[in-house]
Amino acid sequence: MRNAYFKGHGLGNDYIAVDPVDLDFELSPRNVRALCDRHFGIGADGVLALATSERAHFGLRIYNPDGSEAEKSGNGLRIFANYLFATRRTRRRAFRIETPGGIVPVSLRKDDEGDVDRVKVVIGHASFRPQMLPCTLDVPELVEQPIRIAGRDLVFSGVSVGNPHCVLFRKQGGEWTRDDLLEIGPALEEHDIFPQRTNVQLAAATGPRTLSILIWERGAGETLASGTSACAAAAAGVRLGLVKSPVAVHAPGGGLEVAVDEQFDLTLDGAVAEVARGRLSPTFLRTLA
Repeated sequence: MRNAYFKGHGLGNDYIAVDPVDLDFELSPRNVRALCDRHFGIGADGVLALATSERAHFGLRIYNPDGSEAEKSGNGLRIFANYLFATRRTRRRAFRIETPGGIVPVSLRKDDEGDVDRVKVVIGHASFRPQMLPCTLDVPELVEQPIRIAGRDLVFSGVSVGNPHCVLFRKQGGEWTRDDLLEIGPALEEHDIFPQRTNVQLAAATGPRTLSILIWERGAGETLASGTSACAAAAAGVRLGLVKSPVAVHAPGGGLEVAVDEQFDLTLDGAVAEVARGRLSPTFLRTLA
């Protein structure tokens, strides 16, 4: 079907999946923004586009709602795996997807109705080295680095899991608030030390194997959940000795489980759901560039 789309979510973090071969328009930044607009478009936290791959079963390009591209997305990968299986592009229950942030193995679980309800993703290695984010600080690792944001003296740990993250832990009691996120998130995303911008997580250890996080995504802003954010927060929490693996990471949209091994290789597991399939109308298509 021409101009078809699939929409799914992982804990409220929603994406539109498409095959560009079936579209009558290009996925330009303007058109991506139009698709993701929650008032004038379909509405989503991003667009997932099927791509060719010579190294994996499928390729994936990930677009943020502002039209920029992301290297990797944990929830995006899980939704994309669901899309591939639901639209019969594969009957495999385990396969590999190539992203700009690396090749990712995924495995699917089906519910009693035969629909995919859970996807596990081997995210890959977590690195704290500044050049991997990148970050311009001249330090061996981005572990508990001081930074001043919005008049506050804060401490962050920088983690790359194929895309960049900046994790801030609250250690002195109390909880991060949404106001904290709206103040700190955009300031850190655009900070000069992150030349390619960064995702931001405000985290707190809530138990020996549990974390809570608030999420500010690069190019998207506040989001209910994020797979790679959960992975980055878990990796930083384990590195700082605040939690042990496996880590249950709770975001406003729900919980994900992250396994962190001794080499800081990460596996993400969590629920995923299909929302809708449809076809873009001729009226909407005429509004696109």
